[in-house]
Amino acid sequence: MAHKQADEAKRREPRKQPRRPQPSLLERIQPDAAGVDCGERSHFVAVPVERDPEPVREFPTFTAELIRLADWLAQCRVKTVAMESTGVYWIPLYEILEERGFEVVLVNARDVHNVPGRKSDVQDCVWLRELHSVGLLRASFRPSADMVPLRSYLRQRETLVEEASARVLRMQKALTQMNLMLHVVVTDITGATGLAIISAILAGQRDPDLLAAHRDYRCHASRAEIAAALTGNYRAEHLFALRQNFEAYQFLLKQIEECDAAIEALLATLAEKQPPPQAALPAARRPPQLNNHAPRFEIRTPLHRLTGGADLSQIHSIGPHAALQLIAEIGTDMSRWKTEQHFSSWLALAPHNKVSGGRLLSSRTAPSANRAALVLRRCAMSLSRTATALGAFYRRLAARVGKAKAITATARKLAVLVYRALSGRLVYQDPGAIRYHLINRAREIKSLRKRAKLLGLELINLSTGEVLLNANPVS
Repeated sequence: MAHKQADEAKRREPRKQPRRPQPSLLERIQPDAAGVDCGERSHFVAVPVERDPEPVREFPTFTAELIRLADWLAQCRVKTVAMESTGVYWIPLYEILEERGFEVVLVNARDVHNVPGRKSDVQDCVWLRELHSVGLLRASFRPSADMVPLRSYLRQRETLVEEASARVLRMQKALTQMNLMLHVVVTDITGATGLAIISAILAGQRDPDLLAAHRDYRCHASRAEIAAALTGNYRAEHLFALRQNFEAYQFLLKQIEECDAAIEALLATLAEKQPPPQAALPAARRPPQLNNHAPRFEIRTPLHRLTGGADLSQIHSIGPHAALQLIAEIGTDMSRWKTEQHFSSWLALAPHNKVSGGRLLSSRTAPSANRAALVLRRCAMSLSRTATALGAFYRRLAARVGKAKAITATARKLAVLVYRALSGRLVYQDPGAIRYHLINRAREIKSLRKRAKLLGLELINLSTGEVLLNANPVS
């Protein structure tokens, strides 16, 4: 009975209010800071405890509630807000707060996941505010508000191109299942000859000679070879798949054209906001080449004005389309990164050294899905057969450490050139593969001289018999 009475007395006692967060022992360098834990259904927001009797509140993710959230932050005299980059749920709130004049710091959830105590949304937002108020959070990179729409258009275009490529593969599969080996006799089934033949097949034509009559005069295969490849076993289910994928491909091409029109208009608008550059647009490094995936409008002229006179397409392997993708991803303000080393590290193209006890445990590059780094890697892959200094650098590394590491190293070198060009410190001119080999040879000879002197030896030129004395003593 006594135990029951004691339990009943405990239940009758008023519940203790949850403890408010204790003041930080560190100096608050940002006292007007708030923290937001973003979610799909609601956001939890924490403000300084002295600014409101209820310093932690929950707001649903509806637009009206997000506006009320911004009003509450303004009422609490908050100037800077830290939020986690959770999925895409943070984007509407980020844009609303940015429009209202708040300084918004987007934080990688990987950097703040170690919350002390039990994990909860309330403790997450309080912990974010606490870390942000003492200056222990670093903001993730996000382009300027003017550049974000351009990035969105280009990412949408890339998605459409990927979907169109998938439809082309499905068309080729349907043709192969009917033993129509069109891809053997034409380079691209979406070229003039391929599309004309596929359209005729879908229109009901089955005669190989009549189908081969659609051969374009630029096609390398003869009419007889095309006719032999188009003698197939037509089946209704494969024709059905061919028709659907062909129509989807045509629809995606139309959407890509609409996307290109929007990109062209926005790029012209952004370029008009910038003053004309002092330096004239240099001549194109090579004449424009027909590419199914590249936009059809002029890119170099507005991009030259947008970047303040920098022309990234002068760097080998970076074409106008790749330059546009890079500018959309990284912007034009290179002061967002302190040095070119910080820039290459943000791209995850620099070695990620792990040191413990004075020993280097690993130096692999960190895993990343950075889109700008992907563009630079694609550009690096195209340098393998070029007679350029960058191509010679790639081939030298590929022979020594393998192609995968050579691509990463060359992409990092491209990133450094892009950083210097956009910073106004470089007008790129290719020294050529021969010049690169001479410089590298001189560097290796200098290194060998130092090594030989340490061992008490001298180098001898076998062709002349001359002793290569060490002109640079080891310090």
